[in-house]
Amino acid sequence: MIELFTLDHARARDTACPLKAFRDEFWIPRHEDREQAYFVGNSLGLQPKGARAHVEEVLDKWRHEAVEGHFTGQAQWMPYHELLREPLAEIVGAKPVEVVAMNSLTANLHLMMVSFYQPTIERTAIMVEAGSFPSDRYAVESQLKHRGLPPDMTLIEVEPDLPGGVFSEAAIERAIRDNAKRLALILWPGVQYRTGQAFDLARITELGHEAGAIVGFDLAHAVGNLDLNLHEAGPDFAVWCHYKYMNAGPGAVAGCFVHERHAHTQRPRFAGWWGNDPSVRFRMGPSFNPTPGADGWQLSNPPILGLAPLRASVELFQRATLPALREKSVRLTGYLEQLIDTHLATAIDIVTPRDVAQRGAQLSLRVRDGRDAGRSLFEFLQSRGVLGDWREPDVIRISPAPLYNNHEDVLRFAQAAKEWMDGR
Repeated sequence: MIELFTLDHARARDTACPLKAFRDEFWIPRHEDREQAYFVGNSLGLQPKGARAHVEEVLDKWRHEAVEGHFTGQAQWMPYHELLREPLAEIVGAKPVEVVAMNSLTANLHLMMVSFYQPTIERTAIMVEAGSFPSDRYAVESQLKHRGLPPDMTLIEVEPDLPGGVFSEAAIERAIRDNAKRLALILWPGVQYRTGQAFDLARITELGHEAGAIVGFDLAHAVGNLDLNLHEAGPDFAVWCHYKYMNAGPGAVAGCFVHERHAHTQRPRFAGWWGNDPSVRFRMGPSFNPTPGADGWQLSNPPILGLAPLRASVELFQRATLPALREKSVRLTGYLEQLIDTHLATAIDIVTPRDVAQRGAQLSLRVRDGRDAGRSLFEFLQSRGVLGDWREPDVIRISPAPLYNNHEDVLRFAQAAKEWMDGR
């Protein structure tokens, strides 16, 4: 096992990697005289080098064509969002009619809840995981209050039952079955942001539908990370952002999935001009005729400058393919796990499940000596050009993104952490 900790071993594994060239497609920040070991793709992905050309294409078109850019030349703005439809559908395992890039994640979550959270006298409850991402919880609680429903009576927060804040499948199943008669909506993450635990979307959907509930997912930490197969998994809706593993830039335009069975739904929705059927949109009539599928939930015309960087990223995903990226991701997190177990286990615990089917690119780590020691390690890593991120109260998240991270990056983390341990 000693050779795992050598630079020669890491570089040999990187040389053999069929995806190694994709690292050169990204701008990697530097620390002093070398590239950072950047493990924060679960918070903000790195910039694809191709992003600038797509943005400048839009700027040049605006400069030379002005309003005519909507209808003329290359990459016309009127159907611009359609350029992303098929690539995104491929990435999330959906049909093109089921996906759209629009708005932000939380805005999309609100739009979905307007349509899919329809409480009745018997069914008022929304189920989430305890410790859910704050924006999701705020959105859910505000939807309940908006309908005059007290959150303390209608918000079910399922507590984790395994060490480190991890959920067993039995705990999720038990919570759904125990509350089956009052559940209106289950909103669950694809990957829990703090622990890095990945969930079985198809199983949760099956359980939720058996209980008579609508099922939706927040896939912020899952899209571009896991094979999702959303159409077959069958949730009613899903929402996500594109600035993490999808590398579309800070505050990037988000994504939304609505299952094909709802393509012609009569459920209520908040309507906007851009969701109107394009065949009648410019007749400027008073009646709203929603576009079938996810496009029908659009409100306003898409921000073309905001969508442009996402085009650069999806092109890389199409070339690399998600199955190949997932294979590399498993190798990288496996190597990280081995190094921690072999050289760092006396100081660091891995919170994320060991089963690769229950995790993506992220390993969440907890320093055994408590929060102050954890912050000390986190800051020491930064001083060595190894960038992870911190989540309160005591978790360091390390996420080797397979498009641009490699085994040498992972080794740099382990070497820096060992240096910190030895110097205490």
